Amino acid sequence: MRNVDNQSSHTSLEEYILAHTEPEPEYLYRLWRATNIRTIHGRMASGHLQGRLLKMLVQMIRPQTILEVGTFSGYSAISMAEGLQEGGRLYTFEINDEMEDFTRPWIEGSAVADKIDFIIGDALTEAPKLGIEFDMAFIDGDKRTYRECYEMVLSILRPGGFILADNTLWDGHVVDVAYNKDQQTQGITDFNDYIAADDRVEQVILPLRDGLTIIRKR
Repeated sequence: MRNVDNQSSHTSLEEYILAHTEPEPEYLYRLWRATNIRTIHGRMASGHLQGRLLKMLVQMIRPQTILEVGTFSGYSAISMAEGLQEGGRLYTFEINDEMEDFTRPWIEGSAVADKIDFIIGDALTEAPKLGIEFDMAFIDGDKRTYRECYEMVLSILRPGGFILADNTLWDGHVVDVAYNKDQQTQGITDFNDYIAADDRVEQVILPLRDGLTIIRKR
């Protein structure tokens, strides 16, 4: 009974948290539903709690330029764009061109479409070509290349700028030896170790959903 009780308690706590968090906009709820119905990896969408956190972090940091690596269905891009000031812009890269037919209409149909540039391509090579110094970045792409992506982002991020890295607890696999040989788990653990030892930045991991690391460039 203990596992059942723990699961029930966790569900109740999650419901309580969401009930006391800013409501999820109806448009984003419809996007989240469509993502889960029409894509294979629907759980990759940020969802209510993380989406509202991303918006609030943007409102707190007040960036003029945001870089997102890994658009997926557009949920996180729209959430962050909601928090942008007038004149702010978000550039989001998706390497999987098969997502474009699903994602582009949702971004272009949102109330913040004029603040988002949705680009199909590899951010590792294409983002530096924009010639922009970014104030903030959200890394949520291929876990196997997180470290390389971090170095790219850091090179075009202003001093004092922030990087948010998603999935840094990876379903708890980062502390499970059974997953040590999995390439995606290795990518995340290598990234976490690398960031922890990097004196160019300050960092903290939040145990939100699948782990969200907040990194500040010194």
